[in-house]
Amino acid sequence: MKYAGMPLGMWLLFRRSFRENLTDAFGVAPADAKRITKKARSRYKEIIAKLPAFEQGDRFRMNIVSCAMLSAFLLNLPEKPALERVTRYYREAMMTGPMRWFCRMGGKQKFSEKDVAGMKATAAFRAADRNPYSWNMDFLPYADGSGYEARFSQCGICTLMKELGLFEYVPAMCRLDYAMSDAGGATDFVREYTLASGGPYCDCGYKRKAAVK
Repeated sequence: MKYAGMPLGMWLLFRRSFRENLTDAFGVAPADAKRITKKARSRYKEIIAKLPAFEQGDRFRMNIVSCAMLSAFLLNLPEKPALERVTRYYREAMMTGPMRWFCRMGGKQKFSEKDVAGMKATAAFRAADRNPYSWNMDFLPYADGSGYEARFSQCGICTLMKELGLFEYVPAMCRLDYAMSDAGGATDFVREYTLASGGPYCDCGYKRKAAVK
């Protein structure tokens, strides 16, 4: 994968929040946070360079780029952090003002014809059959019309973080689904299993929020 384009854009958009939250989540001094960020950028570029190019139409490129960014910072921390701290760090680093806006815009389109068509197309695409750093999913509408589930049988984040020796931190990334759903304002996110915890699949359930009377 080329660094120019989305990976560079993601770095420019999130580097400050990833740096500042090193202090908030891990107690890293600001001067040390700057040094870690400089090293993380080099590692991030190395990780991106080793990833294959994603096919046009693969909607999961942002997910793997986010994973590469988090991994680059974790690999440069002076001490191995607890999962709970990494979960908080990733949530706060990612849920910036622009990200919350992005989620709200997505929430306005949730369950629209375009949204459902996109989910069906993604399910049919099966990108992970050709790229181990992408995802395969099934689209499962709820029988009662309350929403739908995206059920993942293959996960690029699991693949990459296992290779980097960071597999234990995959759940930190999984938890961001809840924060993004909340920020979107249109859905209640529900989940029973994740591949990272040994489940048979990852289920991402989106239920329509009840109308406020």
